[in-house]
Formats: sequence, C-alpha cells, structure tokens
Amino acid sequence: MPAPTLRPVVDGDRDLLYRIYASTRTEELAPLPWDEPTKDAFLRTQFAAQHRYYRQTYPDATYDVVLARDEPVGRLYVHRGARAILVIDVALLPRHRGRGIGTSLLRRVMCEARTVGKPVHVHVERFNPARRLYERLGFRQVADQGIYLLLERAVQPNTAS
Repeated sequence: MPAPTLRPVVDGDRDLLYRIYASTRTEELAPLPWDEPTKDAFLRTQFAAQHRYYRQTYPDATYDVVLARDEPVGRLYVHRGARAILVIDVALLPRHRGRGIGTSLLRRVMCEARTVGKPVHVHVERFNPARRLYERLGFRQVADQGIYLLLERAVQPNTAS
C-alpha cells in the first residue's frame, strides 16, 4: 500500500471526524443497554467535548485527515511543543486498521522528531491494542495517569549526514 498522505482538516470534515471518533468507542459501548440513538447522542456530545478540548489546549497543533489512495481513512493530530512532539490523536476507521497505515504515520512523526532532536509523546489507554504498536516502535511508559499511560519515544540520534 502506498504511504498515506495528509491534508488539513476543514469545516466540511466534521461528519467524517465524528465517524472516526465513534468507531474508536464501538467496543467500549457495546455492552451498554442503550439503543443506537442514545449511543449516538452520547458519542456526539463526547466528540464535541474532545474536539473543543483539543482545539483549546493545542491551538497551534496540526489537525489532519489521513488519506489512503485519496480516500479519507483517519485522523492525525500532532502538537509540536518546545520540548517534545505530542501525538494528540491518531485514529483510523476500522477497515483500515492493521494495514500499516498507523505505523507509517508514527514513523513519519518519529522521523520529524529525530530531525529536530525531540522525543515523541503519546497518551494511550492502558488496554488499547494500539499500545502494542507504540511499544514495538520503541515507545516506553514514562507516567501512569490513571486511565491513560504517557508513552515516550526518547530522542534518537540524527544519523543523516
């Protein structure tokens, strides 16, 4: 599969971004005795709160739609801070998971971090399957923040000449 590409999020992406977000919560909500309209209302409220939090907390971050062969398949939000690069969020639609897209996106961020001499941080839920991917790519737990773990990929030497 060709490397994924990125394009900035635009106002018209709201429904797409909601679908991506909701797809990450399906398993979590499955056991609840709620009907679909109730789950949808809950997820829309949660999505709006998350969206607002990210934009207020990281106003200078890049918010991108991930494209595979020009098809929107996910989102990648990255904050380039003074001391570290934070992957705020990386999420893919279910049928595009496990195909190397997430790995490619993270490697891109890791390459950028190596170039600027910064570590990469990411928060991940303790039981999120993506945690294995992060660990395989060299991320290590540096803090336990309750629901979330803070993982870091330490500064890597820039071997480019």
